[in-house]
Amino acid sequence: MTVSRRTVLAAGAVAPLAASAGLAQGGGGSNAARFSLGYAPHEGSFASRGGLLEQIAYAADQGFTAWEDNEARSRPIAEQQRMAKALQQRGMTMGVFVASMPKWSQSRPLLGANDGAEREAFLADVRSAIDVAKRLNATRMTVVTGFMDPKVPVEIQTARVIDVMRRAGDIVAPHGIAMVMEPLNTRTNHPGVYMQSIAQGYAVARGANSPGVKILADLYHEQIQSGNLIPVMDACWSEIGYIQFGDNPGRNEPGTGEIHYANIVRWLRQRRCAGVIGMEHGNSVKGRAGEDRLIAAYREIDAQ
Repeated sequence: MTVSRRTVLAAGAVAPLAASAGLAQGGGGSNAARFSLGYAPHEGSFASRGGLLEQIAYAADQGFTAWEDNEARSRPIAEQQRMAKALQQRGMTMGVFVASMPKWSQSRPLLGANDGAEREAFLADVRSAIDVAKRLNATRMTVVTGFMDPKVPVEIQTARVIDVMRRAGDIVAPHGIAMVMEPLNTRTNHPGVYMQSIAQGYAVARGANSPGVKILADLYHEQIQSGNLIPVMDACWSEIGYIQFGDNPGRNEPGTGEIHYANIVRWLRQRRCAGVIGMEHGNSVKGRAGEDRLIAAYREIDAQ
């Protein structure tokens, strides 16, 4: 995850997850069988098909039932409304958007620091994101728990992160929204971040003990940092509120790397996963050939 992650990508439990938004069964216009799980493309997945609304329409026609948009918060209100309307008309569920974007180049915020100013700024971001979520009909929004503060013991930072996440959960939960904390890998993409694994996210979520605080299980990041994907998800399932796919290495569609996504899909189906699964990756091949390959990759794993 970076400040321009979607641009870069385009170029190249049971209850919590099920509640992330039951996949809509209505909507028409699809000319292909609907996928059995809620895979969610994003702007750039089908760039050759036109702008944002055209890409949504094309995704729906291919059988996709969900959509995600990290940058939705930064879009003009009128564009957010048009996107929400397009998704509703196509019977598609809105996935995550980023509620509080870190300052990547500055390695901020430090949510575990002695100074509480950045924690208060984080809470302000969360409050203001509620209107965006409602406008988009979104029940999940991504948050990053910031960076490590080398001056403060890890245990103290953890306590402070738990505290601020509990406070943030109190803000969003009454609105039927949950923040999903995204663990990020430090080996390839994000050195210095505080939350580095699903297991660490589980500890924070259990400490916060709020229906408004869950984990975003990005399997690309987890594979790099820890591996052991299915056992980790199984152990942490009660606190997983959202899942994202992306193969490693390369962060492209399933089948381009080492992750056995067919087994992941089979396990999720056994878990009766009804939530949105973000396609948080690029296309390995440019242009329409790459878009066709993307669809074929998801057809293949969805058939398992």
